[in-house]
Amino acid sequence: MTNINSIKVSPALLNSSCAWSSDLRDLQELYVSPYTGAITTRTATVGGFKEDESHMAVFHDSNASALNSYGYSPHPLADYLVWVRQILERSETDKPVIISITSSTPDGLRSMVTSIQDLRKDIGDTSRTPSRIAIELNTSCPNIRNASPSGYSFKSLGPLLQVLSEEFSNDKTLTVGLKMPPYVFREQFTDALEVLAALSDTTSSPAISPISFLTCTNTLGNSLFFSDQILPPSSTSESQFALPTALGGLSGDSLHALALGNVYTFSQLLRGPEARFPTLSNIRIIGVGGVTSKQARERMIKAGADAVACATLLGKEGVRAFEVLSTDV
Repeated sequence: MTNINSIKVSPALLNSSCAWSSDLRDLQELYVSPYTGAITTRTATVGGFKEDESHMAVFHDSNASALNSYGYSPHPLADYLVWVRQILERSETDKPVIISITSSTPDGLRSMVTSIQDLRKDIGDTSRTPSRIAIELNTSCPNIRNASPSGYSFKSLGPLLQVLSEEFSNDKTLTVGLKMPPYVFREQFTDALEVLAALSDTTSSPAISPISFLTCTNTLGNSLFFSDQILPPSSTSESQFALPTALGGLSGDSLHALALGNVYTFSQLLRGPEARFPTLSNIRIIGVGGVTSKQARERMIKAGADAVACATLLGKEGVRAFEVLSTDV
């Protein structure tokens, strides 16, 4: 079990935002599983993302790796608000739903957060202990044409983070996190934490960050599989590449070592011997990336994750993935 601001994740295992948490059926199956302690929606925009046949996922034929060209959810945020309400009103458990969202403008983000907060107030979530709705801002999808992941230029996120900070200041029960891209050198980590430290609420004692969790990490972009590498091999495609877009986001086993390194580095900078951001000590880490076995889940925890999430194994195994991660059946 882990507490992340106002929500409780027990067991500390969940799905990350992905194509396999897209609609009400997906979310209901994830929510009723006894092996998930929380669930995360696919990343929503205000109007929905235009999805076509070029958006897909493929799985490697020799290990539990995957490549996908998916963007954000084709379903608008309004759909997710209806579905989350249905799920929570039918349940008396404390299991939370993390609503993953994204926006390129402060006004757009504020409108989305306001809609989520209206739902929380309407169902009594702002006065409930623990809360059952949290927000994740996705800063890291690598598959959006002409829109590089904002998490790689973290200072540019300032206006969006300011919106989240203001909303948290108005309601300290609001649990907000960021889905991070995979980083590859130290300054990327410290730059991000310096930006977050500048947002910390110094009126609280002790000072705390309005960002309660980091989801580390999203897929690694600009990755390539050939058609003879996937399961099953693509014998009908005229392309030599596994994806219609050629390039996509890498996940699963091939990402695991880098994901562990990201979790470890953030953990050390937040609360290890190298910690130098005392106002960020409340931030929890959700480790994701190559969590395809119980052993991989345990490695994430050893690296410093407070909770562990998966997507690739969910895509391969369905909701049974969480039983696999719990019992290694």
